[in-house]
Amino acid sequence: MKQDQSSGPTRREFMTTSAAALGIGALLSAGCASSGSGGRTPRSRLTAKAADRAPLRLDEPIRIGVIGTGGMGTGHCHALMNLVASGHENAQVVALCDVCDPRLEAARSACADKQGISVDTYRRHEDLLERDDIHGVLIAAPEHWHAPLAIDAILAGKDVYCEKPMTLRLHEAIELYDVANANPDMILQVGTQMIMLPKYQAARDLIKEGAIGKPTFSQTSYCRNSLDGEWLYYALDPQWEPGRNLDWKRWCGWLGDMPWDPEVYARWRRYRKTSTGIIGDLLVHVMTPLLYALDMGWPTRVVASGGHYVDKAMENHDQVNITVEFEDEHTMMVAGSTCNEVGLETMIRGHQANLYLNSRHCILRPERLFVDDIDERRVTCPDIGNDQDQLRLDWLKSIRTRQPNASTVDLATKCMVIVDLATRSMWDGRAYQFDPQTLTASKV
Repeated sequence: MKQDQSSGPTRREFMTTSAAALGIGALLSAGCASSGSGGRTPRSRLTAKAADRAPLRLDEPIRIGVIGTGGMGTGHCHALMNLVASGHENAQVVALCDVCDPRLEAARSACADKQGISVDTYRRHEDLLERDDIHGVLIAAPEHWHAPLAIDAILAGKDVYCEKPMTLRLHEAIELYDVANANPDMILQVGTQMIMLPKYQAARDLIKEGAIGKPTFSQTSYCRNSLDGEWLYYALDPQWEPGRNLDWKRWCGWLGDMPWDPEVYARWRRYRKTSTGIIGDLLVHVMTPLLYALDMGWPTRVVASGGHYVDKAMENHDQVNITVEFEDEHTMMVAGSTCNEVGLETMIRGHQANLYLNSRHCILRPERLFVDDIDERRVTCPDIGNDQDQLRLDWLKSIRTRQPNASTVDLATKCMVIVDLATRSMWDGRAYQFDPQTLTASKV
């Protein structure tokens, strides 16, 4: 593709001269090493301009590459192909990338058979991103790879759908936030699908019009239970053999070398080094839309408690309770559990009225002192079907129209402040504060 001299680098130039070629994982690792409380790599290295996007005609399919073909990634492939088969969008999954050959081949075969086209496979994401014909990249790799892959993809001129949580650690989130804001024409969708539920937009509108007075206190939760322990349903394959059909060293990435362990490879959500467990994997789903509805600015103070009450074998906690304070004077309580399925009622309390969000609808009920001035209201919200499909479609629509997407990097970064600070608080028993001006965290 011809390159205008006034624009950014071509994809090939990017892949050979940019931070991706130097190893964005090394940059992230350096940022982590620079400060145990959220140090950041130099901004100048992470605000480069993206390469030109691949042209997309109105009658042309959106060509998608999927990085990570485990359970989530392969599930996304099937969901995208089903949406196309149902006539919702014109798109193709044309390329796949994974460090595990058996997973990669299984996904390739399924995508090729279902679409009736050739689907290319790659061990290295750099090789996939070098292609000039791909419009969007869906990232379903483990959490520690989210930031390196998303940064590389954006700078290679690809729109991104990144599974939640947006990153593993806060310093990565700030780095990705920098890159995304330096390239506002690029799309970065984060996979928190509850943002698509209309009740949260209804709550936001009511709050903006002053219907509940000052929002003072909100609560939400994500709680579920299991017989033997969470995330054990991810099966272990005896065919996995590092050095033969699996690149374990590349999977470890910037976390550094680790002894091969199929439990960590398949069930990494259970381990402290590779995941934040309940907080990042489950609670981001419910916190993100509540952050959107409230619009209370950045989290400024977080404290969390809980423990290992039932699933003693899991390194990450099976019960978490979080308190979050915001710069615009609001407190949020969040509960997460993998040892009991009864959660909190999702609601927003205001000085004059309260919003109840446990159902599909948004219900406003006045406080006792204001019943003569405020009527109870019910905003009836439509059933949108599968919210995750709606989020996928929102991403595809944004790729085609260049209109803003729903689950944004701004929301995801604020959510990552909570995730990271709550995780630190769980492990060391301290409260943490966040400075919105410097985008840095510290112990209280």
